[in-house]
Amino acid sequence: MTAGFTSKNVGIDGLTFHYADWGGSGAPLVMLHGLSGHARTWDHTAAALSGRYHVLALDQRGHGDTDWAPQYGLRPMAKDLLGFLDALDLGEVTLMGLSMGGLVSFVFAAAHSDRVTRMVIMDIGPEIAPAGSANVASSLAAKDVFSSVEEAFAQARAANPRPTDATLRHRVTHNLRPLSDGTLTFKYDKDLRRNPRALFDHTPDELWAAWRAVSCPVLLVRGADSDVLAADTAQRMLAENPNVSFASIPDCGHSITLDRPDGLLEVVTPWLAATAAGQPA
Repeated sequence: MTAGFTSKNVGIDGLTFHYADWGGSGAPLVMLHGLSGHARTWDHTAAALSGRYHVLALDQRGHGDTDWAPQYGLRPMAKDLLGFLDALDLGEVTLMGLSMGGLVSFVFAAAHSDRVTRMVIMDIGPEIAPAGSANVASSLAAKDVFSSVEEAFAQARAANPRPTDATLRHRVTHNLRPLSDGTLTFKYDKDLRRNPRALFDHTPDELWAAWRAVSCPVLLVRGADSDVLAADTAQRMLAENPNVSFASIPDCGHSITLDRPDGLLEVVTPWLAATAAGQPA
């Protein structure tokens, strides 16, 4: 999962953004990770899709190898996405966003319909289930300084039994940076870990309005055992936007790229091919 891409940087509004560029001559496909994620969480998916698409996985502000920022929220992050597309001279793109990245994706698509041909939104909606909110808060409050990669891996494994060891270790390893005393901590901004509510600069009503405003084809993907995207919220999302198709991945929680990366490809690959050919999604 480590070959096939080039690490690149681009300046946007005074911040340096890192992204993994998987190359290729196909239509551009931009991937946006979740709150505790980073660009490398997409490696398995990106490698599988890079033969047909020009895949670009972005480290969003405050994450991965991108600069930390003085402000967070869906508005500045959607603005970052516009700056990223403009800097790389990308006209229309396909977006694929998980969790926080999904919110950024559909907020962006509602405001910039001319820049998005289609979207895959993964396990997120305008409202987050209370159990999921509580679990995310608990995860963010957990220990964040480790004596070794193994200690960080053990904590991640205790929180999620589903991923393979290789997949989980890959995610953990690429989310750690060294401190001056030789210990390790997460790459993503500690201010986000302390105050994740800073991301939510839209009310639920505003998010529902943005969702209804999306005019491109959308595939909504839910982990069947998700505690973040409730089944009834997913059904409402389908009911309120006629452009949306739905897929559920069995034996999968919220972290779809971690829990069932092959299951994700099984639903995403044919949908991308069908929509590219102009067939009904």
